[in-house]
Amino acid sequence: MFDDNKLLDVRNLHTGFRIKDDYYDAVDDVSITLDKNEILAIVGESGCGKSTLATTIMGLHDLNYTRITGDIIYNDLNLVGLSETLYNKIRGNDIGMVFQDPLASLNPLMRIGDQIAESLSYHTDLTEKERNARVLELLKQVGLPYPERVAKQYPHELSGGMRQRVIIAIAISCKPPIIIADEPTTALDVTIQAQILDLLNELQQETEAGIILITHDLGVVAETADRVAVMYAGQIVEQAPVDLLFNNPQHPYTRSLLNSIPQEDSHDAELHVIEGVVPSLKNMVREGCRFAPRIDWIPAEAHEENPTLHEVEPEHFVRCTCYKHFHFRNEEGEA
Repeated sequence: MFDDNKLLDVRNLHTGFRIKDDYYDAVDDVSITLDKNEILAIVGESGCGKSTLATTIMGLHDLNYTRITGDIIYNDLNLVGLSETLYNKIRGNDIGMVFQDPLASLNPLMRIGDQIAESLSYHTDLTEKERNARVLELLKQVGLPYPERVAKQYPHELSGGMRQRVIIAIAISCKPPIIIADEPTTALDVTIQAQILDLLNELQQETEAGIILITHDLGVVAETADRVAVMYAGQIVEQAPVDLLFNNPQHPYTRSLLNSIPQEDSHDAELHVIEGVVPSLKNMVREGCRFAPRIDWIPAEAHEENPTLHEVEPEHFVRCTCYKHFHFRNEEGEA
């Protein structure tokens, strides 16, 4: 049955990068959906595949070095395998993206106003006068003072927070129903972070857009998201509405992430550290539970040979059976 509330349906998506003669999946059999007026957070450590998932949805990979399979369904159209000409019509107009590094994303040789107007000239029939008016309107909307002056400036003349607002202005210029925000608050101070998140919330409520928020900051997730998908080593290991995930985390990786957050009432306690590191793309063991090497005190028989997602309660999915047996190393008498 067709769900007219669903904006995006990603099914069994694989994104593999070529290393010499082989392809290695950085996104491995990922399925997610995004609804109207929803913020879906994708969380996990650096290297887990979050940004690759975002850039795959945006169609930004060179297919000479990347193998993409599965389905990305938007508006009854499968974006996987779509021609570059058709994808160009969708980027910006239907799916906007807020990139992680605004200085690297903006053209250093173009004025800010011209960069915002570029998307408008490609996707709309606005006259030059109407485009210029829309540029100023967008700069005001994202909270930049003196928009007429900012429009004439170059990226290097703006602060990090101002550049991030410009990136958001470009992403929302054509009022796309889907916005992908890849670490939108990275490298910004706490006050600016809060302003950027408030801005994204306001824009979402105004347009009923669906937002995919890529982040490693669980505090941001708790404040802004409706649903959360936790990624590890290219896979979704847990997915749930935000309240369920924080109140009843199940997967060992999710529990470890949450346990790593400093608590206000535990000044003398040692910070929890997740042992080991995210495996490299080429050396990743792809059989069995991928998190097992980092919780080696849990017996091998607790893990599935081919871990799948289990619905442990309505709308709450967890990969592998190891969640039933997990405890932290210092619990239950473990040394």
